[in-house]
Amino acid sequence: HRDPMLKKRDDFEDILEERRNSSDLRYALRCYTPLLYKGVTPCTSSALKSMVIQSDQLRYVISQVSKETGRATDDVQEEASAIMEEMAQCLQLSTIRFFAFTLSKVFKTLFRSICVNEEGIQRLQQAIQEHPVVLLPSHRSYMDFLLMSYILYTYDLSLPVIAAGMDFMGMKFVGEMLRMSGAFFIRRSFGGDKLYWAVFSEYVKTMLKNGFAPVEFFLEGTRSRTSKSLTPKLGLLNIVMDPFLKGEVFDVSLVPVSISYERILEESLYAREMLGVPKPKESTSGLFKARKILSEDYGSIHVYFGQPVSVRSLAEGRVNRSQFNLVPRHIPKRPGEDVQSFVNDSAYRLVRAQEENMVLKPWVLLASLLLQDQAAGQNQGIALEELTAQAVWLRDLSREYGAFLHWPDHVPPSEVVSSSLSLHRGLVRIREGRVQLATEQGGGQVGPTEPHSTVTPEEELLSRAVVTLSCASYRNQALNVFVRPALLAAAISAASSNRKQEVFNSFSFLRNMFANEFILCPGATVQDFEEACYLLVKTGALQVTQQEVVVTEKGHRTVAFLSIMLDPFLQGYQVVCRFLCEEATEALTEKQFVPVVRKFVINHLLAGRLRHTEVLSSDLQKNALAALLRLGAVRKIEGVEQETLKVNKVMVNSLEDTLGVLVTEVPTLFSVPIPGVTDFFLMLLNAQHLMSFTPAFIWLLSGSCSDAVAKTREFRDDEFTFVPVDLIRKSPGCGLHVFSATLLSDWSQVKLMIGKGDRALGEFHNCFHKKTSIQGKPLPSSFMHVQLSTWGFLFEMLLKYLVPFREEEQS
Repeated sequence: HRDPMLKKRDDFEDILEERRNSSDLRYALRCYTPLLYKGVTPCTSSALKSMVIQSDQLRYVISQVSKETGRATDDVQEEASAIMEEMAQCLQLSTIRFFAFTLSKVFKTLFRSICVNEEGIQRLQQAIQEHPVVLLPSHRSYMDFLLMSYILYTYDLSLPVIAAGMDFMGMKFVGEMLRMSGAFFIRRSFGGDKLYWAVFSEYVKTMLKNGFAPVEFFLEGTRSRTSKSLTPKLGLLNIVMDPFLKGEVFDVSLVPVSISYERILEESLYAREMLGVPKPKESTSGLFKARKILSEDYGSIHVYFGQPVSVRSLAEGRVNRSQFNLVPRHIPKRPGEDVQSFVNDSAYRLVRAQEENMVLKPWVLLASLLLQDQAAGQNQGIALEELTAQAVWLRDLSREYGAFLHWPDHVPPSEVVSSSLSLHRGLVRIREGRVQLATEQGGGQVGPTEPHSTVTPEEELLSRAVVTLSCASYRNQALNVFVRPALLAAAISAASSNRKQEVFNSFSFLRNMFANEFILCPGATVQDFEEACYLLVKTGALQVTQQEVVVTEKGHRTVAFLSIMLDPFLQGYQVVCRFLCEEATEALTEKQFVPVVRKFVINHLLAGRLRHTEVLSSDLQKNALAALLRLGAVRKIEGVEQETLKVNKVMVNSLEDTLGVLVTEVPTLFSVPIPGVTDFFLMLLNAQHLMSFTPAFIWLLSGSCSDAVAKTREFRDDEFTFVPVDLIRKSPGCGLHVFSATLLSDWSQVKLMIGKGDRALGEFHNCFHKKTSIQGKPLPSSFMHVQLSTWGFLFEMLLKYLVPFREEEQS
């Protein structure tokens, strides 16, 4: 019986292997005879433009615009022709051959391999001959559209016409080269320009209906700076579905394409953009300046052509196409709610298909682990052997969750890890056998600095943030695999009981909160909850009955990892809520929002009140605002000059409190360099009243139940490795996390860390003050005497056990 979560996927072929062994010039000049849709005769660029200008739809819009504006029809017609000239592609085989030769040289220098699933290519070849085809690649790099055309040329397939932003047209020489390789240029936004929209939509539909070439565009609209999939834009998808809905073509094939980079060319550029450094303007001189990247190693690329999706099949039972017979086809008609809902659902389904076929590299797992280690406040990093062991554990977990993981099983894990660390050596440092993010380096500087200038704390923070955000962009590639189980893990932590309905309510709240952050299909809350339960039950982390959701003893490690994975997003949304409650003014506009929030976050980070530097990401801040607008906690109010943001402070404050329950507060460090610490924690472990809680409590101390149980009776001062690190939130299934743990090899650096945040302390205090049992087991009386605050309890324990040990040592 095959697990439905584990899809069969195609094998890959490295197309650069042949390029390394044969002439690039011969490759560029070879015979190129692609098969076309129903054997149509290729159309010239000028003939295509003529067909668009003379179309019934454009003529109708021209007459309408003429009536509305009072302009002469000929003037409007002339404007339409100018728009067409500015927009249109001019595909020329000679330019394609030039790019084929040049890109072969570039790709062989930059990448170790470009792997393509040939079965997907065969499916695409068949689809091109049967129906108009729309290619929908994921968008993580400027390299995407060049790569797509290069692959199709390699396999002798029709080259696509590609929707490109107007920014590229401003690049001297290069802009025209792109036009001659199939790019057509469109504005980023059309506003209410009816004429522009009519020319654009008719141009795309004419190319599609006549099958001259596959149409290619990015469903996300722009490059993802975070490597997370973006909420799909529906404009172009509406256009390419329109010919089918109006009965002008029998069907349209939509082909999702997943492009996975082992190392992204723009990684540090993206990080700087998210920290407020303006995006460099596209220019030919900038392109030549970027040639220094040719000396770098960017690993491998995997390109997966997914199953073609039939629009006819998608629409069956969803859209009544007879409604389009009531109005002549050439008259533009705003789609009804059923069509809008259908297009929106289809867009999410296609982005999900892209995500599912993304190939994850080992570095994605390592980045996830290193970020969690950094967030724990440790400066020593992780021992290389420990990192390898954790990576193997995470590899197995991700495979169980259906991840498309490219981990060479014939190579020892230690070599796989070392190779990944070497490729990303700009983001990590290995010292004395320990691995950590390279946040102490100046290489991540946000802007130019003088040779002898003093670096301010803010500049140092932003410099560290470049590395953290770069690393997070790789971690984010795995979020589509883990996000549903992670939402469930966080929901279990948030719920006050194990009742399934209560956990589902928490899950539903979090899923709704993060609907702008992750690709979560509208109306699929129940399916996502069931999928998350299925995955956690399958891996032995949960037991789910009709009434309860309970974390198993084995599952604590998995649930803790998943919960912590969401922490940066939870804290990011919480701090945005806090800003809106504390500092937002009546005159705050959407344009001002990100800069003032960034300043607020920087102050909190420098003051030690926030744990995650990822909260500085403008992408996260914009998504948080979008969520609050969608939920009605913030509204846009029309002003004299521009819209302002009206904050419902009661609602936002309530959301901040709800999120605060889930967020791990940053700890304050107290050095306790005395062997007595060992005895203190041994006493806690061996105290009679704690023995009944030993598995849970040891796990809370160690984070690894089985390892800790094995070592409990063997602790010595010189061997003690499990050290409490920080006060964190409620533990799923066993009361509270009192401490999480880290492994320290150097006893002299042992530090006792006590949580500082009021919210975490208050929750800790309230739970023990109000409860008399955990999972039916009576709490020991020593826990019931918390009078003023958790600080009182913690210091009482420290005074009771540590002070006598210190006095004994001194005597």
